[in-house]
Amino acid sequence: MKLTVIGCGYLGATHAACMAELGHQVLGMDSDMEKVAIMNSGKAPFLERGLDTLIARHTADGRLEFTASYEEAAAFGNLHFVCVGTPQQPGKHAYDLGHLFTAVRKLSPWLRSPAVVAVKSTVPVGAAPRVRDLLHEVAPAGDAIEVAWNPEFLRESFAVKDTLRPDRLVLGFDSENSRAEAVLRQCYEKIIETGTPTIVTDWATAELAKTSANAFLATKISFINAIAEICEASGADVDRLADILGHDARIGQGGMRPGLGFGGGCLPKDIRGFMARADELGVGRALTILREVDAINSRRRERVVDLARRQLDDTLVGKRITVWGAAFKPGTDDIRDSPALAVARRLHELGATITVTDPQALDNARKRHPELDYVDDPIAAVEGAHLLLHLTEWPLYSRLDPDRLAARTSTPKVIDGRGTLDAETWRRAGWTFRALGRH
Repeated sequence: MKLTVIGCGYLGATHAACMAELGHQVLGMDSDMEKVAIMNSGKAPFLERGLDTLIARHTADGRLEFTASYEEAAAFGNLHFVCVGTPQQPGKHAYDLGHLFTAVRKLSPWLRSPAVVAVKSTVPVGAAPRVRDLLHEVAPAGDAIEVAWNPEFLRESFAVKDTLRPDRLVLGFDSENSRAEAVLRQCYEKIIETGTPTIVTDWATAELAKTSANAFLATKISFINAIAEICEASGADVDRLADILGHDARIGQGGMRPGLGFGGGCLPKDIRGFMARADELGVGRALTILREVDAINSRRRERVVDLARRQLDDTLVGKRITVWGAAFKPGTDDIRDSPALAVARRLHELGATITVTDPQALDNARKRHPELDYVDDPIAAVEGAHLLLHLTEWPLYSRLDPDRLAARTSTPKVIDGRGTLDAETWRRAGWTFRALGRH
């Protein structure tokens, strides 16, 4: 097939490259000329496992190109995936759909023949009819333009795998006999043939799929983190407890690892947007639980700040603190709503001198938070430190020798915010060791 991908951020660039990997001719469209140039040179504009390889392969073999022209995109094929960002509105919980409707509005005038517009962007339920109405009003092809809702369920650093081998495909349409269904089934034929569950439903259900999934995952994470607080107070072992709970088939192991909590560009935004839309629909009380989920997640960051203060005898001014981690999770350079940087910034505000290190995200962190100090080498970063905070669980940190590190610090004290350091090994090396939910 010949298809386009409108918006080439984390979702769009990955989707475009993976569609080329499936054998389609793909034109990615993004209004950022610098990003377009980077991708046309065969490189990904951000870190995502395996994405550089796919973009290099398929820009070289001619299956994948990028443009900044809506006109060119509209003329390229008859299936257009919309993958633009839908961030949180400044100062509010609701989604900002400005990028979505701008993209649809700019694409529409060039749609002169029948086509399918499949939206993958995460939206509040009820957006699909507005997209359809705008397309039918502006596009020369009018109601020959069909709208499909095709939510994504990608995990950053696993996005390529999740696109090519997804847990499920969700296809949403406004009627049972939609021509768009045949088009999308053709697009995803190789994935469907592997036995991937394919759920065909209405627009509203498809729109709710991503936000509901993220809300449930966030609830599991915050639940085990709330239990971690009780474990700290009672002397219980939160890791063993999480393992016990996870063996219950009704609960499962996924998302049951206690720690600093979630961040990134999806979970925090999606649970807040979900709550905001429920309020608009007059059913806000149905999602009251998510307010506490969000609050628990925020408290994890405050808990690390409180532990740091206690480890330094309630005196942060003039103390040197090293933070291992800037990305919101390992395997990415994404710092959106990074718990690690949130803690680092708060400690800086309280008077500490903060040195941050990260194997991939330092450039992004420097641009966003120039008030912090940055060191590339995690060993050099602990030089003279009064406290070490382990806040992003990059595997390399667990492999470092705590004996060697202790000799470089001012005082060998560490707080493990992710639960992946071996407590006994660090204690034998002379470190004062604290971890969230553990003793």
